[in-house]
Amino acid sequence: MSIEVWAPRAARVRLRRPGRADIDLTAADAGWWRAAVVLGPGDEYGFVLGEGDRVLPDPRSRRQPHGVHALSAVDDPAAFAWTDSDWHGRQLAGGVIYELHIGTFTPEGTLDAATAKFDHLRDIGVTHVELLPVNGFSGTHNWGYDGVLWYTVHEAYGGPEAYRRFVDAAHRAGIAVIQDVVYNHFGPSGNHLPEFGPYLRDGHDTTWGASVNLDERAVRDYILDNARMWLVDFHVDGLRLDAVHALHESGDSPAHILRELGEAADALSAHVGRPLSLIAESDLNDPVMILPRESGGYGLAAQWLDDWHHAVHVAVTGETDGYYADFAALQAVPKTWTGGFFHDGTVSTFRGRAHGIPLPPDVPSWRLVTFAQDHDQIGNRAAGDRLSATLSSRRLAVAAVLTMTTPGTPMLFMGEEWGASTPWQFFTSHPEPELAAATSAGRKAEFAAMGWDESLVPDPNDPATFIRSKLDWTEVGARPHADLLDLYRRLAHLRRAHPDLTDPRAESRGASAAEAPGGQVYELQRGGARVLVNLSEEPWRVPLREGETVWLATDTVDSASGVLVIAPDAAVIAGAPRPLP
Repeated sequence: MSIEVWAPRAARVRLRRPGRADIDLTAADAGWWRAAVVLGPGDEYGFVLGEGDRVLPDPRSRRQPHGVHALSAVDDPAAFAWTDSDWHGRQLAGGVIYELHIGTFTPEGTLDAATAKFDHLRDIGVTHVELLPVNGFSGTHNWGYDGVLWYTVHEAYGGPEAYRRFVDAAHRAGIAVIQDVVYNHFGPSGNHLPEFGPYLRDGHDTTWGASVNLDERAVRDYILDNARMWLVDFHVDGLRLDAVHALHESGDSPAHILRELGEAADALSAHVGRPLSLIAESDLNDPVMILPRESGGYGLAAQWLDDWHHAVHVAVTGETDGYYADFAALQAVPKTWTGGFFHDGTVSTFRGRAHGIPLPPDVPSWRLVTFAQDHDQIGNRAAGDRLSATLSSRRLAVAAVLTMTTPGTPMLFMGEEWGASTPWQFFTSHPEPELAAATSAGRKAEFAAMGWDESLVPDPNDPATFIRSKLDWTEVGARPHADLLDLYRRLAHLRRAHPDLTDPRAESRGASAAEAPGGQVYELQRGGARVLVNLSEEPWRVPLREGETVWLATDTVDSASGVLVIAPDAAVIAGAPRPLP
């Protein structure tokens, strides 16, 4: 085989293997270095740049058995015996996404342990499981967004072999896998790539550090090849692209990197014969992400809709600090229900300027991923508290119904379905004491500046912060958790049984809101279905229209925070179970 590395900044490159003599690589074109070397699965190696003696891991390493600062190891993806040849994928339309973090999803915190939960996920209607980043980072535990070796799978999760077992098992269970990838920055520890070449763009920083140098063709290919690796070698069904608003380009490239990614995914989809969905996390409220490339868009499958989260969060919690302030408007929920973006050219007081572009009405609603909770909106609170920490069972039921009847593609964050009592906090395991101290101090200062009590902010590098964030699966069968879980099961049944709840057309959506004593009431429409939400302090009685029947009612329908889902009898599919009580 031939081993190669892109290292235009090096005057000399040597391959180092334990117990073997170094081998000099030969300079090739465009900054590449190559050598004909036989390496087998598991063989460890690294590169020595220049005349020094420090060994660095391969920038395209597929495995780091001893951490991101140590030698790389050969992984052979072709050696795995896949059993998913009959898997034809899952389209995103009509789906339900479940976001999880491998390290805190189970007590073991491994990919193999997570496979035991697939029956639970199917039971609540999950069609796509979305994994927070699994690529190599410095330390033992991390959210995953401090990754530095994008082609690896964190060894503590089980490494690349366990990842393949996870995807294979998911496909046997009928569940698609979406991998969260971070192409906008590298973590603060263990990033040796700049020693090889100009991976970072000078003078252009993101919130998390230096920007990735998208003006360099080899760096763009580093991203495109990584995406292909997940989709081809690991059989994943889609990628969630982190914070794409932090992908900075000079404009000299013939096409935006997101367009290139979309084109590559669509080409692969045609080849493998199954949907491959790219989902953008974007702060821009710009439909260019999901508009067809023929119309000047990037042609991605979907994008996250933070505006929906903000509107629902304010409605059920009453919290209006910071960026939540604008969403205290009575029409916030109706506007995001019917039109997607709340800020579509309107003034964002948090940003101090007009923000967003209107979403064309012909964009199908499933292209917007909607959620009442996610890793960011929980973990980036001072104490990492979920809605279950402060809301009553009645309010949690409201959030559940809004999540599962949304016009968008609903997404749940792990444990949300039973109102998990465990927090999900910001945790790191930086091995460098100075970096750990700086991260903790910066976190406290950030929340103090926003008016939070900094004593509530846990130390990210304290192992207890990580342990506290693990789900407690013993809660699933105990009340009131079991009651909420049953509601999610019933809602999943409704979504499967009634096409009104997955109709993507703009004309199928309608919404109105009114002030009521101590709160608001909402009447939200999905085709012939109506979702009636009472967030006031008094009962709200709404007469059934002729021919309507109750699909679902929370046990508090005659009191505050009640929810009704109703529709014409004709909407009940022949042969399907009768409407739920």
